[in-house]
Amino acid sequence: MAVINKLSIHQFRNLTTQFISPCAGINLFISDNAQGKTNLIEVIYYLGHNRSFKTKILKEIINFEADSFQLGAEVDKNKIKLEKSKTITKISINQQKVGNSSKLSQLLPIQIITPDKGFVVNGIPKNKRSYLDWGVFHVKPKAAKTFKTYNKTLKNINILLAKKQADELDFWFLELAKSAAIINKNRVEYLQQLKKTMFSEKIKNLDKLIDSTDKFDYKFSSGWPKEVDKLDEQSIYQHLKKHKQHLLHTKYLNYGSHKANIFFTFGNRSECFFSRGEQKTLSIIFWLTQVVMLVDLGIKPIILIDDLSSELDDDKVNTILQHLQLLNVQTFMTDISHNLAIEQINPATAIFKINQGEITQQK
Repeated sequence: MAVINKLSIHQFRNLTTQFISPCAGINLFISDNAQGKTNLIEVIYYLGHNRSFKTKILKEIINFEADSFQLGAEVDKNKIKLEKSKTITKISINQQKVGNSSKLSQLLPIQIITPDKGFVVNGIPKNKRSYLDWGVFHVKPKAAKTFKTYNKTLKNINILLAKKQADELDFWFLELAKSAAIINKNRVEYLQQLKKTMFSEKIKNLDKLIDSTDKFDYKFSSGWPKEVDKLDEQSIYQHLKKHKQHLLHTKYLNYGSHKANIFFTFGNRSECFFSRGEQKTLSIIFWLTQVVMLVDLGIKPIILIDDLSSELDDDKVNTILQHLQLLNVQTFMTDISHNLAIEQINPATAIFKINQGEITQQK
């Protein structure tokens, strides 16, 4: 179980120098707008991914009076430190330098629920793949290496296609087919397992979030044409070879595992017809289903929720909080004001207030 026992922040946005000791359960951070509550969520996400969910521009993250930011955390018995400037990135775990961000993700498996990252339901395909592959990675950590191989191979193929250099394409097509078949298999198996969880008694209490008897479901699209057996390496390879001239004309590979998607339905409606409230509620159900499945597998992620009460009524918020309490996972959540009936659900909740970037514990 991943639990952050101590967290230190220095020069990250408006959080100049802060030290907090969160509890192992629900940690609530309250503040007015523009005081730094989303920044706190971003800090924890950064520690687990070595990147932000809000921006790729480093100067937006480093405090304007500083040249770098430093983050640190004690996670279970491990000490993580991350320092970043325009020229350097230093990551250490237990005082040992590491160059692979996937090690951070293994120590800090993080599931984030925030409009800033985008809802998964009716979200862009990139976000859907991100949430899907996050789950695949934690179930099968070796999958990260396959993704890297696929992306490197795809880059080489696109370079060759752009330059109309056909001689080496067959070799790289075969390499891509090998990685793609493994990625597709991992994704299909993960989603099959996830669907079993979604329709099990383990998330039955989340039915209260939906004021309807309609069925929430989804369908996976591998990104490969229908005539391709997405799980068969040779089928993928032969398709790429057959369409080599067409790909040389288009100058890039416009289909494949990097174009995978998930299509959600609710009753007889597709996701593009959902209201914003339905998008958020059904996204939360999908996110929490992943959490339930990972908990069952002995992997307890840390949950980050930004502005939970936005667009959700009190009953739905309380249902989510009760569910998180039953899962017994560490949660960091923000709210504009202390309107949540959280203490009635879990009296052990730690409550913090953020004012102009200063974090103080209230309870």
